[in-house]
Amino acid sequence: MYRSTKRALLMGATAACYALSFQSTAQETAEPVPVNESARTLNTVTVTAQRREESIQDVPLSVTAADSETLAKLRVDNVENISLLTPSISFRKTNFAASSSNIQIRGIGTAGNARTFEGAVGVFIDGVYRTRSGQALANFLDIDNLQVLRGPQGTLFGKNTAAGALLMTSASPSLDDVEGYVEGSYGNYDAFNLKGAVNLPLTDWAALRVAATHTKQDGYFDDPNGGTLNNIERNGYKASLLLEPSSDLSIKLIADYAKEDDNCCYGTADFFDGPLQGFVDSLSIANGYQPPSDDISAFEATSFPETPNLIEDQGISLQIDFDTGAGTLSSVTGFRRFDVTQDQDVDFSAADLLDLYETFRSRFFSQEFSFNGTMNAPVEANYVIGAYYSDEDLRMARNLFHGSQAQDFWDVVFGVPGLAYAAPGLFSAERFESRSESFALFTHWDFAIAERWNLILGARYSSDSKTGRFENPYFRSMLDPLALAGVVPGLEYDDEFSDEAFTGTISLQYRPNADQMYYVSYNRGYKSGGVNLDVNAAGVPGNYSSPLYDPELIDAYEFGGKIDWAGGAARTNFAFFYNDITDLQVAQFLGLQFAIINSPTAEVFGAEIEQTYAINDYLIAKGSATWLETADFGDDPVLGIADPDRPYLGGMSGRRFSTSPELAANASLELDYPIAPGIALTGLAQVQYTSEVFTNTASNLKQEAVTLLNANAGLSFEDHDLTVSAFIRNATDEVYVTQHFNTPLQDIDRNAYLGDPRTYGVMVRKTF
Repeated sequence: MYRSTKRALLMGATAACYALSFQSTAQETAEPVPVNESARTLNTVTVTAQRREESIQDVPLSVTAADSETLAKLRVDNVENISLLTPSISFRKTNFAASSSNIQIRGIGTAGNARTFEGAVGVFIDGVYRTRSGQALANFLDIDNLQVLRGPQGTLFGKNTAAGALLMTSASPSLDDVEGYVEGSYGNYDAFNLKGAVNLPLTDWAALRVAATHTKQDGYFDDPNGGTLNNIERNGYKASLLLEPSSDLSIKLIADYAKEDDNCCYGTADFFDGPLQGFVDSLSIANGYQPPSDDISAFEATSFPETPNLIEDQGISLQIDFDTGAGTLSSVTGFRRFDVTQDQDVDFSAADLLDLYETFRSRFFSQEFSFNGTMNAPVEANYVIGAYYSDEDLRMARNLFHGSQAQDFWDVVFGVPGLAYAAPGLFSAERFESRSESFALFTHWDFAIAERWNLILGARYSSDSKTGRFENPYFRSMLDPLALAGVVPGLEYDDEFSDEAFTGTISLQYRPNADQMYYVSYNRGYKSGGVNLDVNAAGVPGNYSSPLYDPELIDAYEFGGKIDWAGGAARTNFAFFYNDITDLQVAQFLGLQFAIINSPTAEVFGAEIEQTYAINDYLIAKGSATWLETADFGDDPVLGIADPDRPYLGGMSGRRFSTSPELAANASLELDYPIAPGIALTGLAQVQYTSEVFTNTASNLKQEAVTLLNANAGLSFEDHDLTVSAFIRNATDEVYVTQHFNTPLQDIDRNAYLGDPRTYGVMVRKTF
């Protein structure tokens, strides 16, 4: 009754009205102006962080915005390199897009790998929430602008934004002219990318925009037996239809499809050898393969069998804005399908030991309504009132196979030949199902309580209901080595979780003059608990444990300021923040199982700054830094106690979060210099710095500080609407680890995913 009533209400309202809940523009590039400091001003950056268009300098929260030109300059082609925009945000992924892709803001986000997790950072593309950040992996196709909102945003959005939100908006069709672009690039590792878009006015009230992209690249890992691993091949398509039958009504239909079909992502470096590494290497040789180098800088890896990877992400959104005269009634409706199929070489070697076939299927529907209005009495106010509903259905399956050398391997491990039964073939079939329904009511009010003072109040009610089910319809033998090791078969379960939460925000904003704004705020963030989906989530026979995990709550306090100075040629934005976290959700990959625990307490304290300065008419300097003085788990034995002499083991009690550096900073110089009529020399040089970080939640291994150099230079031919440029990333070819992980089957052995090596190439872009 609870579910059907909510669905009926939302679906009924859907039939009455659809609308775009938010659109955003963001322009931050300063163009050459006459040599005069008073005229050398930075452009206004317009954002929709509070669900209405306003200058970024007037928004009382931390926001980074980038338009399509800025994204192109920095070569932010997808979410994997989003940290080029701001050091406050980071992205990590390993092998399986549905469970291992994680976004963090200010050190807070989904930590570790888990099939069931939604992100603590809400990702919204064209107003539609994406339940897995892996869905944003594909190339950003025809994206007009991007915004990074830091801190809980629950009173502005109906879905998980406990750590922040990432908003992306596609280029909108135009009713005016036929226009578009085509862009191609080629680089080392045989990297090729071709993309383009065309805008087609159909009538004076309808327009169509179509875009496509194709990317192909050899993997960075060489197989000493021939070929490369972690190759990438992606294709994407998008069509947007805009209808504006009157000045009060706007309808937009967007359909998109993205496909990745390659052999990603089982090329990893051998980082720390366990006692079985030599034996595994000997099995690889017996299987006819040369083992890879143990020097991670060699970028060598082997795999047997091949690891085909297929990802399909597709969906439709229907958006309409209706101006009622009293305000704008908006809604956005989304339908998404996300499918992942992967053959996995679970032992990460050329030995034929353990293979796995895994599928992940998500079917997602969401509906959001909002009303944006203004009030003049008793005080002036802008307000948002909204309702949100989503329903996700998950189906997952894993089939596990022993390889042709598994029996030899386990005979050595157990020390008694024939004790374990590991004959080649299927030995376990696992099936997972989950249903997740969310409902939220939210409101956000901005009161002009005095000439220079604003009071912001917001509230949100959230209701979540989730189910999780696991069954093991086939398990070959209780003499299986993994059964003898107490890993499988897992206890079957059919469980559910439900919760309600009230959260809110209060913020005070002060503008001493037109060039300065300061604010202080409190936000309560919430992320639902749920049911862990793993073979061991309920334990094994004789050792039951609950598959449920608790909700995550964040009390976020922030003081910030935004200042324009030097006659508008300089801009400084800063923030100090403190987050007190209860029941932080932490996922751990322990080699053969995915565990979820709640850290009873955790806290984050730090500061960030973004600085922009127009040095002269042609040169702009930008810098940003995020300092996390504290980003620590609380002291609690449930997190395990670390052994400082054995960092390859776990234990997080009192430890710093993984992938949360104490200091991360970006600095860049941007050049736009006219060298002849209609011709300009353009360029960018950027330095990225990341201090030492823990790389995993299941070990205490670290990556030392890393400094990366990136640059591009080119010519812009204004009369021909043509740009030609060359680019380089990681110019010094730094070798660094993005994540260590427990190598399956090998006890204390650890492998590592590596950051991208030096890449370079050329790009040509033509607009029309």
